[in-house]
Amino acid sequence: MRRLAWLAALAALAGCANGPVNERFYTLGAQAPARAAPSLEPRSTSVSVGPVRIAEVVDRPQLVLRLGENRVRIVEGHRWAEPLKRAIPVVLAQNLARQLPAAQVAVYGENASRDAELRVQLDIRRFDSVPGEAVALEGIWSVRRVADGAMRTGSFALREPLASAGYDAMVAAHERALARLSESLAEVAGALAAR
Repeated sequence: MRRLAWLAALAALAGCANGPVNERFYTLGAQAPARAAPSLEPRSTSVSVGPVRIAEVVDRPQLVLRLGENRVRIVEGHRWAEPLKRAIPVVLAQNLARQLPAAQVAVYGENASRDAELRVQLDIRRFDSVPGEAVALEGIWSVRRVADGAMRTGSFALREPLASAGYDAMVAAHERALARLSESLAEVAGALAAR
């Protein structure tokens, strides 16, 4: 018994010597619109954003760095505070709400999204973070008017350079790329709602 107690005490001391894991958590945020929003007057419309599909290679809690065409690094100590499948539609909805002030914008699955007149869906094929360079956001989108099924589709390939080194700069660059994507989606949603 004494031997087991002694081993347990040594194990506890060894754990304390290593110290706590220094993990950092990141969230994506909305950005103020860079250009004027399309008008939805004389009436407002409702928009649902999501679901968003995202490439499995980055659909994980850890930040994933692109080191080459066929090589990535998963960074254990730097994590997203919430799943990207949830965070990205929330950010896009917040951006669209700012860019389309006359619209009611909700995330797919929320009560307010049930009777939405327009539905925005995305398949994100790349959500790359290249250390010291840029982030890349690529995929396809669709905006559908529920009433008559009218739909527009398109693709996006956005590259946003890093303003500085480090993970905070990568997250900020992803926010800017999502804001640019939101501007394109706002134009399409505004055009569909006006017809």
